[in-house]
Amino acid sequence: QLVESGGGSVQVGGSLRLSCVASGDTIGRYCMGWFRQIPDKEREGVAGIESDGRPSYADSVKGRFTVSQDSAKNILYLQMNSLKPEDTAMYYCAVDLTHSSCYTWNTATYQHWGQGTQVTVS
Repeated sequence: QLVESGGGSVQVGGSLRLSCVASGDTIGRYCMGWFRQIPDKEREGVAGIESDGRPSYADSVKGRFTVSQDSAKNILYLQMNSLKPEDTAMYYCAVDLTHSSCYTWNTATYQHWGQGTQVTVS
């Protein structure tokens, strides 16, 4: 089970930190991803982190977002800085239990998803 939190409303240029608490021994063992979705659009990958902590980012968030994980607490984070209106979306965390490395943003690759947390930038 994955549970996100930390979303909210923020002004342009502001910051938010999203958290994703995982049940079981998940964080630090598998590829974890952050995705976002706006109505009538496909869910898109934002950031991923491999079991060894290696991060990857979509071009649209590079230099502004930072993904990290705390395996002791079983929590995944997404630090979002310099937020823009186009970052407004529902944000989801997900896990690929078949890989320790992240190979794709294809949502079908990820087996478990959180319920999402809304981020609104205006």
